[in-house]
Amino acid sequence: MKTEEAKEKRFEFGKNWEGFLRMLDKDRILEAERSLKEGLEISNLKDKTFLDIGSGSGLFSLAARRLGAKVHSFDYDSRSVACTAELKRRYFPEDDHWKVEQGDVLNLDYLESLGQFDVVYSWGVLHHTGAMWKALRNIIPLVGKDGKLFISIYNNQGWASILWTKLKKFYNCSSKPMKVTMILGVGAYFEIRSAVFRLLTSQDPLPFKHWAEKKKSRGMSVWHDLVDWVGGYPFEVAKPEEIFDFYQKNGFFLAKLKTCGGGIGCNEYVFIKK
Repeated sequence: MKTEEAKEKRFEFGKNWEGFLRMLDKDRILEAERSLKEGLEISNLKDKTFLDIGSGSGLFSLAARRLGAKVHSFDYDSRSVACTAELKRRYFPEDDHWKVEQGDVLNLDYLESLGQFDVVYSWGVLHHTGAMWKALRNIIPLVGKDGKLFISIYNNQGWASILWTKLKKFYNCSSKPMKVTMILGVGAYFEIRSAVFRLLTSQDPLPFKHWAEKKKSRGMSVWHDLVDWVGGYPFEVAKPEEIFDFYQKNGFFLAKLKTCGGGIGCNEYVFIKK
């Protein structure tokens, strides 16, 4: 179970995803599909089973289903479950090959009822559970023989990560005007820092250009990603070698690694069960 602190200060992830669904379109869905195909190094997921842990908006469950997988989606947040169910209703109504439900990755009894899957996917989720290492361990039995585990975990930046954690805690205890101010302030900080970098490296200094490029990545939304970043608490981090060593000792080998270059953001891992 989650700690009382995590419950009290937990960010409303589902509320943020509700806003994202209003801007979801075909291009974003296709980009999410591209992201899955690139990360898993596959052309489709036909005849594969796909578990989406912390399905959030439901976008990647939808992408996996469109690629041919039999999908099981769950999330701890009831409003995130509702978002995923809404996408199923829109695109795959009454489909027996896509199940959506509420569940907790920290609840072993629930996880044991799920069985095993060809692909277990949890992008940017497990570091928000309040017990990241327990969650990372709990999902191991869910991966079938020769199955793939596709996860992303926030990078450990040392003292900077400590400061971000304090900011996230403060955000979730703040009034709505203060929350808006914090989001805009962090957004401005990211943009100014990026603009300075582009000027120093003689890259195109046009403001907000990199935001437009990021918007295309994984089919997500810059605004909703920013809100998630500022408010996303519980919040934990790990160094790439920590994640690598942990899963190597538990019967996995690393098939693919994409880091955030030691800075802000998530490191992305694809492991295969030996």
